[in-house]
Amino acid sequence: MARQQPSPWVHTAFLFCLLSLSGAIEIPMDLSQPPTITKQSVKDHIVDPRDNILIECEAKGNPAPSFHWTRNSRFFNIAKDPRVSMRRRSGTLVIDFRSGGRPEEYEGEYQCFARNKFGTALSNRIRLQVSKSPLWPKENLDPVVVQEGAPLTLQCNPPPGLPSPVIFWMSSSMEPITQDKRVSQGHNGDLYFSNVMLQDMQTDYSCNARFHFTHTIQQKNPFNLKVLTNHPYNDSSLRNHPDMYSARGVAERTPSFMYPQGTASSQMVLRGMDLLLECIASGVPTPDVAWYKKGGDLPSDKAKFENFNKALRITNVSEEDSGEYFCLASNKMGSIRHTISVRVKAAPYWLDEPKNLILAPGEDGRLVCRANGNPKPTVQWMVNGEPLQSAPPNPNREVAGDTIIFRDTQISSRAVYQCNTSNEHGYLLANAFVSVLDVPPRMLSPRNQLIRVILYNRTRLDCPFFGSPIPTLRWFKNGQGSNLDGGNYHVYENGSLEIKMIRKEDQGIYTCVATNILGKAENQVRLEVKDPTRIYRMPEDQVAKRGTTVQLECRVKHDPSLKLTVSWLKDDEPLYIGNRMKKEEDSLTIFGVAERDQGSYTCIASTELDQDLAKAYLTVLGRPERPRDLELTDLAERSVRLTWIPGDDNNSPITDYVVQFEEDQFQPGVWHDHSKFPGSVNSAVLQLSPYVNYQFRVIAINEVGSSHPSLPSERYRTSGAPPESNPSDVKGEGTRKNNMEITWTPMNATSAFGPNLRYIVKWRRRETRETWNNVTVWGSRYVVGQTPVYVPYEIRVQAENDFGTGPEPGTVIGYSGEDLPSAPRRFRVRQPNLETINLEWDHPEHPNGILTGYTLKYVAFNGTKVGKQIVENFSPNQTKFTMQRADPVSRYRFSLSARTQVGSGEAVTEESPAPPNEAYTNNQADIATQGWFIGLMCAVALLVLILLIVCFIKRSRGGKYPVREKKDVPLGPEDPKEEDGSFDYSDEDNKPLQGSQTSLDGTIKQQESDDSLVDYGEGGEGQFNEDGSFIGQYTVKKDKEETEGNESSEATSPVNAIYSLA
Repeated sequence: MARQQPSPWVHTAFLFCLLSLSGAIEIPMDLSQPPTITKQSVKDHIVDPRDNILIECEAKGNPAPSFHWTRNSRFFNIAKDPRVSMRRRSGTLVIDFRSGGRPEEYEGEYQCFARNKFGTALSNRIRLQVSKSPLWPKENLDPVVVQEGAPLTLQCNPPPGLPSPVIFWMSSSMEPITQDKRVSQGHNGDLYFSNVMLQDMQTDYSCNARFHFTHTIQQKNPFNLKVLTNHPYNDSSLRNHPDMYSARGVAERTPSFMYPQGTASSQMVLRGMDLLLECIASGVPTPDVAWYKKGGDLPSDKAKFENFNKALRITNVSEEDSGEYFCLASNKMGSIRHTISVRVKAAPYWLDEPKNLILAPGEDGRLVCRANGNPKPTVQWMVNGEPLQSAPPNPNREVAGDTIIFRDTQISSRAVYQCNTSNEHGYLLANAFVSVLDVPPRMLSPRNQLIRVILYNRTRLDCPFFGSPIPTLRWFKNGQGSNLDGGNYHVYENGSLEIKMIRKEDQGIYTCVATNILGKAENQVRLEVKDPTRIYRMPEDQVAKRGTTVQLECRVKHDPSLKLTVSWLKDDEPLYIGNRMKKEEDSLTIFGVAERDQGSYTCIASTELDQDLAKAYLTVLGRPERPRDLELTDLAERSVRLTWIPGDDNNSPITDYVVQFEEDQFQPGVWHDHSKFPGSVNSAVLQLSPYVNYQFRVIAINEVGSSHPSLPSERYRTSGAPPESNPSDVKGEGTRKNNMEITWTPMNATSAFGPNLRYIVKWRRRETRETWNNVTVWGSRYVVGQTPVYVPYEIRVQAENDFGTGPEPGTVIGYSGEDLPSAPRRFRVRQPNLETINLEWDHPEHPNGILTGYTLKYVAFNGTKVGKQIVENFSPNQTKFTMQRADPVSRYRFSLSARTQVGSGEAVTEESPAPPNEAYTNNQADIATQGWFIGLMCAVALLVLILLIVCFIKRSRGGKYPVREKKDVPLGPEDPKEEDGSFDYSDEDNKPLQGSQTSLDGTIKQQESDDSLVDYGEGGEGQFNEDGSFIGQYTVKKDKEETEGNESSEATSPVNAIYSLA
């Protein structure tokens, strides 16, 4: 953050005003006056031959002057040449070639004369030259043969052009010649080789001349070099070798000067010009050049080094820059010096230039013409373009060297005087008129002007006037009688009043009064004082990452009566407000900051009277620029040194460098990370693998991100060797049940170590002591066929190239292909209570692979109702599962299978056991609602009705029917077994039937009983269908008295009762 002083143009304008205050008073144009030259062409006027020629000459005077020209000091008759014309109300010459003609015919020295009745003014002598761009002479250049290490100069010798052409060297294919300390172009255009290297043959060399006016380039026929060498191979790795020359067999030499020749020379330069000194030396190694001045130091403010220190330039030379300079060329073999004696000469320059002289009749005055130069210039006076000696005598005029004195001037003394001062290096010509007038005071500016000024500033109130004799001028404020001069006020010769520091009390009306012997004139100026414009909150320096948002504040306080304008500059140029920027009244916001936004931002708060500036610098942290100029040195079998030049870090220090490599055999065009180095390193030794054609590049990294990769280095191939490792990730897996696929990760370019990389694959069944099978494979897989299902194999894979085999490989166990597993063994379903069901199983007898798990599918059913199938997957180690029943009534059907990666094998199916008695009773209640059961009960009721009818008939006949033959207690209606014709097989405590047994798995074994439903089946157990219906039928109970005695009751069934009655 910085508050700046007003812009340089403000100071310049004020300085110009001060200079004008001390200058001569101008005569108003409505008054008679001699001519004054106002515009003219430069002394050395070079024109383009393709354009019309224009030679300028403008002048003012009253009456308006007329013009004529001389060419080569003779009158130039414009009227006789149809191509030449003069502009209206001007002396400017126009030479038109549209209708033909050669511009060269008009070359020469021209001078313009402006004349009226009061005198004649002269222009400078204008030397007209036509620009020339001649063609290069045709020549056949033989190849330049030179020994490696020798010096060489390729001469340009451009054709003489006007102005001199700009020289540069390129190849014939228009590629610029790379210049450095060893190879460089001299000021004369020649190309110097301090020592020639074999690599210099890689291109040809053509000198080019660019001509300014014609905008053309002339190209010389190219030079071709033939370098004789003791080391025929251009090994790029030696280019930056510390002992490059001896490595190439080049003899080392002490320095010697190629330009200038010898040990001493001299040079002359004109004052105000640039001094250019050159020292170009040969030698092996290439010499370094240093510059010194004898008896003093080089002028640090004007001296700068060019052309790799081979040239010293001193700008704007003055007399104190003369003396002896010497250059020192040195290498490790020695040093030499060359002394240049510099002499500074000077064309004439003004010490006191003559100015127009305005006198009243009878007044005295003088014209002064003082100039200096080396050698000392001579002064010649002329009047109205003629030598003063040949002018009519004037008793009121006296010439004293460089001064003309006028005494008691009269109207007849009016004329234009010329002062010409010259030496061998140039000339100066000045016009100054003497005007004799008798004019009362007059004001030249508008009346009653309003001047607004800023508080505490210095200001000037102008009051331009004229009169002859020159009037005296006084200033007054608010009509007060005291003259304003001295202290805070100063009155200049031209009448301007300067107020050194404006205060509030300085506001008011100022009157200027001009007086001479012929009268007086006055004018008024009203002065208003305004508050200054100030930035009270200035933008601050900021550091931002690319892509972020930055806000620069600029809050301003100003006089409310003045219109404020706030504008922004970037790097001192007007800022373009694009889409990413937002300018507000008191700030500037930049969205998505980019690298191009970095720079200085200046806030300018301005009114029509003043302005205030504040500057801040925005630093954008960006990704670094790519490294460049990669070089390979110190080449060895397994290492190389890589050197690079860092790119710009874009304000964020480089933290790391990543070196990448690419090889053109296995993966051409694919870059791999090789190594990483700290950001302070720009040279590193890289470890290499055998038989790799390396190419390297470098990426710079800072906190913002990574640079673009550098351009790749030259390639370097290492020699081959047997592999030092074997492929990794060796596996043997079956893709089918009767094969085994052996795979591995192939070795990359850095581990191949040689050409024709291949793999020796060996295998045999494990623990069989079989001989090894082997095969040579060029890829990364091999399939072994006709293998048993899922059998272990021992596998070995060994690398081999044309240089030999790798180390002995390790043994890896693989397996042939898998198949579907057999069913799980001993699948058991147990029901410990009404809430859960336990499942258990054993692993399959033939897994046929690696078990990946088990799949259990089960479904609930109740009569004809079947629930949704549920699938459970288990890990291969799980052999138990407990399931929570959804209800105590339904049964479950289970299907279990084992899995390998091939799929699920054979399934084993089981059902949950029949429910306990309570559940069975509930099932009976459900059965009672079935249609078939109602029909069955109707049939039973019909049989009972028939039985009653038979009993009634027998009773009517007097017969007897024993109802309970072996029991004393009659079967009453309270007997639960006959109350509704149903059978209950559990007591009220929900215990098993008397005489029944409970098995270990929780199921119930029913003993044989007269009351068992089993007895009603046809010799088998009573069963229920899947929908819960009873599938037994009522059958005649077998007579068991033969085997069990008389323990059974004959009346346990209505059917039996019918049979007993029959």
